Order: sequence, then C-alpha cells, then structure tokens
Amino acid sequence: MAALDHTIPVGVVGAGTMGAGIAQVAAMAGHPVRVLDALPGVAERSVDGIGQRLAKLAAKDRATAGAADRAGARLAAVRSMADLAGSGLVVEAAVEDLAVKRELFAELEKACGDRAILTTNTSSLSVTDIAEGLVEPARVAGLHFFNPAPVLALVEVVAGAASSEAVLRTLTDTARAWGKTPVRCASTPGFIVNRVARPYYAEAFRLLEAGVTDPSTLDALLREAGGFRMGPFELTDLIGQDVNSAVTRSVWEAFDRDPRFEPSTLQESLVADGRLGSKSGRGFYTTDERPGPATAPAASPPRGVVVNGAGGPLDGFVRRLAAARVPVTVGRDLGPVRLHPADGVVIRLTDGRTAAAVTAESTATVVLVDLALDFETATRVAISAPDDAPPAAVEAGVGCLQAAGLAVTVLPDVAGLVVGRTVAMIAAFGADAVDAGVASEDDVDTAMRLGVNYPRGPIEWGDRLGWRWVREMLDALAAAEDPRRYRVPDGLRERADHGGSGA
Repeated sequence: MAALDHTIPVGVVGAGTMGAGIAQVAAMAGHPVRVLDALPGVAERSVDGIGQRLAKLAAKDRATAGAADRAGARLAAVRSMADLAGSGLVVEAAVEDLAVKRELFAELEKACGDRAILTTNTSSLSVTDIAEGLVEPARVAGLHFFNPAPVLALVEVVAGAASSEAVLRTLTDTARAWGKTPVRCASTPGFIVNRVARPYYAEAFRLLEAGVTDPSTLDALLREAGGFRMGPFELTDLIGQDVNSAVTRSVWEAFDRDPRFEPSTLQESLVADGRLGSKSGRGFYTTDERPGPATAPAASPPRGVVVNGAGGPLDGFVRRLAAARVPVTVGRDLGPVRLHPADGVVIRLTDGRTAAAVTAESTATVVLVDLALDFETATRVAISAPDDAPPAAVEAGVGCLQAAGLAVTVLPDVAGLVVGRTVAMIAAFGADAVDAGVASEDDVDTAMRLGVNYPRGPIEWGDRLGWRWVREMLDALAAAEDPRRYRVPDGLRERADHGGSGA
C-alpha cells in the first residue's frame, strides 16, 4: 500500500497541543481534517488556534498565504465519534490513560468503518494493550509525533503485536508524504526515543545527587564538550520536570523496575515542590537567572605533555597542542603509563576508572580527560586527577588544555567523568534496543538525532569509539558504583568482541 491519498479525510481525537499540531500537519499535507475533543468547545478553539498559527506562518513567509488559507479551510471541529465516519486514518492524542484509550478505540472501531486505520500518539503506553479486545487489532498501530508536531521531523511508526504489515507500510509512506521522517519500531516500553534517551537525564541526575558539580556545569560540559544542543537540566526544565519524571517512571515500571531506568529522587522532589521548570518559572533554573559553569582559573602551560593513547578521540587534542607549539609526546597504546614527563603532565582519556586507579598502574600522576564529540572543535572539557595528586600536576593539566584553547572544568575523581559515562550509556541503550528487536540500527540512530537532537546516533557513536571502549567503560562503572545499573548485556559484549577498540 502507498501513502493515503490526500483527498482522504483524517480524524484527530484530542485537541490539545499535540492533537492540534498533528491536525495542522495533516491539513497542510492536503487532507480534510476532523478534530474531536471530549470537552465542549475545545475542538473549536483548537481549530481557531491552528488557523491563527497558519496565518503567522504566511506572514513570516514560511508558507504562502494561499496554502495557509487552503489548509485552514480543510479543518473542521466535530462533536461526536459518528462525525469521524469515512476517515481513512484516525490519530488519537488523548490523555495517557490506558482505560481511556481502550474505550476510545472501541468506539472508533464502531464509528469509522472497517477500512480506517486507527493510530495512537501515545508516548508511553503499549500499542498492543490499547488494541486488546478490538475486533480488528490488525489495523491499530502507533503514530508517535514529537512536540511541536509541525516543526519536528521524527515520527515513530509503532507496531503492536497484531498490527498488519500493510498498515505499517501505509503509515510509514503517509508520514513521509507529510514531510516527516518515519522510523519503524516495536511496541516496547519507551519505543525508541524515550527508551534510549533515559541515560542522558539519569547520569546527570546521578552526578548531581553525588555532589560532583552543579547543574550549570554539567549542562555546559554536555553542550560544549559533548555536542548536545541542550544540557539535561535545561532540557528537563523546558520539557517540564513533571513530564520527564513521569516518562522515566513509566519506562522503569514497564521494565520491572530495572535499575538501569531508575527514576531520580531529586527530580521527583522538584516535582513535589512545584519546581516544574519553565512553565512554573522555576526548576533547576529560574526564568531570569542561570549561573555560569565552574571554570578553572588561568594556569601556565607545562613544559611538555604526554598524551597516552593515539589513533582515537584525543588525536584532535594533540593537533591543537601542536598548533599552540606545546611539546607533545604521544604514547601509542592504552596500557599502563610508563612515560615520565619532565616538568610536564600525563593526559589520558577516561575509560571509566578513576584517576587514582589509572595512576596506581603508572609511573606518573595521570590526569584524566573527559570525552568530547570532537576535540578539534570542543570549547570546554572536564578533567580529574587523584584526590592526593600534587597541585602542580592538576595545574599542569589545566594549563595544557587551556593552551589548546579549551575552557577547563576540574572535577572530583569520579569514575567515567561526565560526557564519557553518558555517551557510553546512550550507546549501550541504543545497541540493546537493536539487539532486542525494537528497531534497526539506522532507525535508532535517526530517531535519536531527529527526536532529541543528539549530535550522533548511539550506534554511530559506539562504532566510532569502539564497542570495546563502551564495554570497558560500563564494566569500570559497574565495579566502581553499581553492578546492576551498569551491567553489560550479552549483545554488547559480542559487539565489543567483534568491533575493535575504537577509542
């Protein structure tokens, strides 16, 4: 089957922010759109609001006036399920309550005829459970848009246990015809994005709860070194601490309280205190105050630098040092450091162990550098040293990184630092989703790049860094902190055995 013809009506049930966005997308694609909401007057106000947004698009030259007018004319508020009869596709965007959705779908099945495709925009409930008890569950699937639907390209096309392949193909082709980028996935907790994104928030909360540093610094490191568009705390403030916390808890519960998905008690305390983020005026930040990150004061560059490990991410750092005319000696392996810098410093990329553990195997104090997306373009990086390291060694580490043009944040001697542990967990979660049959490698990477603006997909990251590095990072974190949270799935160990060392 091909995409739905644009002359076929589309129904949208639930006229809130998400439903209105989906209705706008379908109308702009040329479909007659019928909008229904359970509360009186809401559908009418939603259609009026869409018309105003279309007019603003035309005023800003993001759509022609004619196209905006025609799309607005295709929208109609309706008052009953019977008014959705004849729709070729219905998208449900109602409250996230399984009982409510089951009742809605039972009514939709009766009202819409046997040719309509019935979809849910749920972000956390099982499509299989929603379709349970229907006469024709084969025509039910998930069509998960991301907010704001008219802007964000990603759509997850979610297969329930009974969803027919023909229905899934039609939805995929229709989403593409609507100007979206569809990815296919199975109906498992969190689908792709809300499953694989959990560590981005969870690792930051864990580090904050441990007192490693403050929210502004963690955000800055993940932006300026990790390449993420927003840090986890500013992002959860934007999403809403209540919304983000609810999704985390839902996924955790669906995975039988697997420690890998465990919610943050700190975030739940924020929610209980009403500190919901932007919508309440106060979350981690207030609307008018955002402190700057912790940055080391200027230090003199050392007389020499030993960088242990070549052929990996630190090569960009070595090139920056060379351009700054700082003498560099490069160790060609990641074994114990046997090099003695004269009035210099030994630098090594984090591998999940503490700086104390790495230094214990070496003949010099080792300063660990956190991972960066690209050391040639990064503007900030974190370092750590053993707690008992000579101050001169830490100052030398700061000085050499500053000489390369980087702002430096000195962290306590925490395993995996910030970007390193976060990226390793994201890569592991992505690989686990693929190995569990949730989605293909390409769809996982596409979903995370488009759905949450990651600079790289999890599989691409694992391939670039090397799955052995990912495995070793998690093994080290498991030994240092929590063997259940950082356990390495069998599929990841197999990737590591066949995927080389990368970093």
